[in-house]
Amino acid sequence: MKRRILFIEDHDDTRELVRFVLEASDYSVTTETTIAAALQQAGSEKFDLYLVDNWLPDGTGFELCEQIREFDPVTPVLFYSGAAFESDKVRAIQAGAQAYLSKPCTFADLLHALGVLITQAQQRIAVAEVQNLVA
Repeated sequence: MKRRILFIEDHDDTRELVRFVLEASDYSVTTETTIAAALQQAGSEKFDLYLVDNWLPDGTGFELCEQIREFDPVTPVLFYSGAAFESDKVRAIQAGAQAYLSKPCTFADLLHALGVLITQAQQRIAVAEVQNLVA
């Protein structure tokens, strides 16, 4: 089964290139360009990871991450942004993200981070399910 990613990016070329690379790597990718559209998708469908840019037309990735965490505390959030200051990375983690990659980075690094975060989330879910069965 393909892992599902919601990629929120307003820059057309970046969005299409990353979508192409991820789909070629056997991910199913839904893309959105605004916080409003991303929240609608995230609230109505299940994703294995949210891939978030920081600068969006209707707000910041930090705001989006905080809003996602209000209804989905489990699905990993990976920031993929041109904002490369340490303060941006810290703010993303404070907003609920698991990791932050600064653009540009290699697609190998992006794919590795996606795989690690999705695997870790699946392991946490499996442990929680086992604990619920035992309890």
